[in-house]
Parts: sequence; structure tokens; C-alpha cells
Amino acid sequence: MGHIRYEVQDRVATVTIDRPEKRNAMTFAILAEFHEAIGRASADDGVGAVVITGAGGAFCAGTDLADLADTPEDQRSRRGGATATATATATDEGRRPGPWPIAACPKPVIAAVDGPAVGMGAEFATQCDVRIASTRARFGWIFVRRGLVADTGAGTFLLPRLVGPTAALRLLLSGELIDAAEALRLGLVTAVVEPDDLPAAAEAEARRYLDASPFAVRRTKELVYGGMFRSVDEHVRETARLLEECFHSEDHREGVAAFLERRAAVFTGR
Repeated sequence: MGHIRYEVQDRVATVTIDRPEKRNAMTFAILAEFHEAIGRASADDGVGAVVITGAGGAFCAGTDLADLADTPEDQRSRRGGATATATATATDEGRRPGPWPIAACPKPVIAAVDGPAVGMGAEFATQCDVRIASTRARFGWIFVRRGLVADTGAGTFLLPRLVGPTAALRLLLSGELIDAAEALRLGLVTAVVEPDDLPAAAEAEARRYLDASPFAVRRTKELVYGGMFRSVDEHVRETARLLEECFHSEDHREGVAAFLERRAAVFTGR
């Protein structure tokens, strides 16, 4: 894959947007590669967590406007949004992951943000489960300054749930960039580290989740993201259904056995 690197080491997959000469801006072709890599991590039983990052001191500077200018207007809204669901491989047993392949990934996904995460780059970071920033990170939902709304829908749906409606509206309606310190104050990121320390910090964060049951992690993510669309009664019913699945899983039996035998659990995700 030309501008997306996919690497797995010790059960942590790293997806790197590698177009530093354009600050990792997205074209349609690169976006397809990116979604393919997320789907690959989703389907890989040898992966327990995923880190998304960018090369060359940038996370993703958004859409390559030159590429967008060459795209027919009636096709531009397809970038990274609901139509991307078809590229995700995170579903099983008929479950619908929603419109965001990153959020649909059944593994914990950590954004390691160095430099600008702007436009679609900010949307990608929003779709991740956890975000860690370097001191030179910048976040900006600049769409209103281009006469647009947030292109994947994550900024207008997930962002208010992460930082609150007022803070989200200030970012979305102004298009202003915020630095890492402000992102930490808002709760958008969980930690801010020096740029040289970012890879290690992201890897350490990813390893927090490797001892958990993949079976339970997947269903926990389904409940968290699915719960944003459901009523409380519906959510409780769905929780009961997935809890029943967990009770019948091999991972649950292994978790109980490991506790009773005072040893580390060896989960299989089944």
C-alpha cells in the first residue's frame, strides 16, 4: 500500500498515514487504503489493539483539496462517511457497526496525534476510542471555513459526547484550531507527551487492553457506541442479550478458571 503502512508487533497493530510531503492529507485512493488497513486490523485475531498515527510530524491535515477539486460534486460527500461502512470487516453475526470503520473496529483504537489533526484528520481522531497527543499536536474542525459540515459526521455526533455540546459547537462553528493543552483540558485527549515520547506512550496505552477478553471488548464497544443511538430500555435489553452471549463464551469460562487457579487468563476471543 503506497501511503498507508500496516505493522503488527506483539499484538499491537500500527496504522501509519505516510504522506509527510502533504502532511498526510487524504485522497480518495489513500482513504481506501486506510479503510482497508483498519479492516485488516479488525479481522486479525493476532491483533489486540490498534494505534493510528501519521508520519513526519503530522497526523492528518485533512482532505487533499487538489484531489477534491478533481472529484465530481455528487461524489464528494462519500469521503470517509457512511458509505465507508462497507469497507469495515468488524461485523459478525449480522451486527451493524455504524458508519465509522474506526469506531467499528472490535479492538481498542488509540490515536497518536503529532502535529495537525485537521478536517478529516480531526474526524479520524474523534472516531478513535482514546487519543494521546504530542505537545505540537493541533486539532481543528475547519469545515465551516471551507463552506462544509464535518465530513464523516463524527464531529457533529461523537465530538459533543466527548467534550460536551458547547465546547463542540465552539470548535465546529468557528473552525479554530486548538493546541494539545486545550485538548487535554477539554478531555479530548488523555495525555500530552513530547513528540519523541509519543510512540512509546501510544504503545503503552495499547498494552493496557491486551489482557482483556477480546470477546468482551468487542461487545463492550458495541454497547458504548450503539447506546448512543438507543433508548435506555433498548440499551438495557441489548446489554442483557450480549451478557448472555458472554456467559456462554469460551473467554468467560477461561476468565473464571484463571481467577480460581490464580493464573493469567489465555483468551481466544471465542
